[in-house]
Amino acid sequence: MDRLTFVPAGGLANRMRAMAAAYTLSGRAGLEMQAVWFRDWALNAPFHALFRPIAEEGLTLREATLCDHLLLGRPRPRNLRIPRLFQRVMFRSALYEHQITPLCNRHFDFEAWARGGDVYLASYTDFLPYDHRLLCRLFVPLPLVERDIAAFTRQFTPHTIGVHIRRTDNAASIDQSPTPLFIGAIDREVRADSRTTIFLATDSEAVKQELRSRYGRRLLTAGGEAGRDSIQGIRGGIVDMYTLSRTDKIYGSFQSSFSQLASQIGGVPLEVLRKG
Repeated sequence: MDRLTFVPAGGLANRMRAMAAAYTLSGRAGLEMQAVWFRDWALNAPFHALFRPIAEEGLTLREATLCDHLLLGRPRPRNLRIPRLFQRVMFRSALYEHQITPLCNRHFDFEAWARGGDVYLASYTDFLPYDHRLLCRLFVPLPLVERDIAAFTRQFTPHTIGVHIRRTDNAASIDQSPTPLFIGAIDREVRADSRTTIFLATDSEAVKQELRSRYGRRLLTAGGEAGRDSIQGIRGGIVDMYTLSRTDKIYGSFQSSFSQLASQIGGVPLEVLRKG
């Protein structure tokens, strides 16, 4: 079978970049790609509740069924790794997310591996380069999400910067990208251009309050909390990402794929703020 079966893993940004890489791989290897979208703790929402249907040639995406959980799920302790038993029979070869980074470090030839088809791949990372414009074709927000994005962009001034401050569950970002670094960068932007406004995307209410008290009406930020465990929260994350992508420049957090994806979607400069 001339097909790559792909299961994107992780949160929103990780799934998006992994999907773009997998679709690029399928094209290079001359394969059809079937993506199966699972809901889990990292992203508890179906694809169709977030984005419009994908209309790319050679790519189909469907929501995972109960049968898929048994046959195509990622083998993990919680499912007793039972899917691996079926996948050994169903596919010529299978690669799982924990294998991808070590293989990349060894310059593994994914294209040669995939050629011939009948392969299974699960990943949360971009294991090969892809055209960033592909993201805009694969992931088109639903109209109701796009309306929220437009509501922010209508408030942009001739110079609007994006700021993504990652907190809560990312220890590396908290340690390496402390809030004072962002305040320093914003202050420099304001001194350079008095028209500067700031769109802030963050998972911390404390950070929102701190920057709102400092910058007042210059600051644009979503009222609700973005999250992974509800459709509304994940839609809020999409609004944040795509609004960031339409700013003039993004100041991002260390080891955050969210900042990187926003930069790639909009083709805007990204500066990751890091201590030292």
